[in-house]
Amino acid sequence: MRFIPCIDLRKGRVVQIVGGSLKDGSPDVPKTNFETDRSAENFAQMYRKDDLPGGHVISLGPGNRDAAFSALRAFPGGFHMGGGITPANAMGYLDAGASHVIVTSYIFSGGHVEKNRLRSLVKTVGRNRLVLDLSCRRRESEFWIVTDRWQRFTDVPVNRDTLFQLADYCAEFLVHGVDVEGKMQGIQPDLVEILGKHAPIPVTYAGGVKDLSDLDRVKDLGRGRVDLTIGSALDIFGGNIPYRSVVEWQRSNQ
Repeated sequence: MRFIPCIDLRKGRVVQIVGGSLKDGSPDVPKTNFETDRSAENFAQMYRKDDLPGGHVISLGPGNRDAAFSALRAFPGGFHMGGGITPANAMGYLDAGASHVIVTSYIFSGGHVEKNRLRSLVKTVGRNRLVLDLSCRRRESEFWIVTDRWQRFTDVPVNRDTLFQLADYCAEFLVHGVDVEGKMQGIQPDLVEILGKHAPIPVTYAGGVKDLSDLDRVKDLGRGRVDLTIGSALDIFGGNIPYRSVVEWQRSNQ
């Protein structure tokens, strides 16, 4: 298990928001936990210095291209790039230094898996450079993949069958527990268990981390196979968990 760092961007600035509060075409401002003038490039340089590859740069809407490119160039091969990725723009981010691109809405257009789009993207970037974002919300007894700023439910559950079917098309999965994302009130243990038990390829979970003990909890629940992203809870994003303590945890577990 690894700690996976992140850089979330909105209008060119590094932010942390509450999952599901960002809506396309809505005049409402998303609930923001953190916003800073510190550049995306600066965060990327810090992650590079601390030897934390495999992180995520996520574009939350328009106006983030320059900031994203600055981060990717500051840590070549150190980040996966997500947010509005299509075959038309994917190679631009890879050429700028991203190791992988992350895709959700383009693939799950219309509420279900668009296999033709998925194959097109694989053909463009290669399976080994593609990450599928299976971020999900609970509905009744199951978790269902959500798209369009996490507002729209698809007809695709997060379970063994889905994980095995989609693993043929990508190198990794990224899964946000949207119901708890950014709330710092605890992870979704049953979702982590599903990922640890059934994901046949590397997978990263994000959402709800509230203290340092959640690192060990995810390690146990995920059988050591589920990596963990922490955002709002870190002190570098205004939270209470010391970033340095997480880096030390990572080094002691390598």
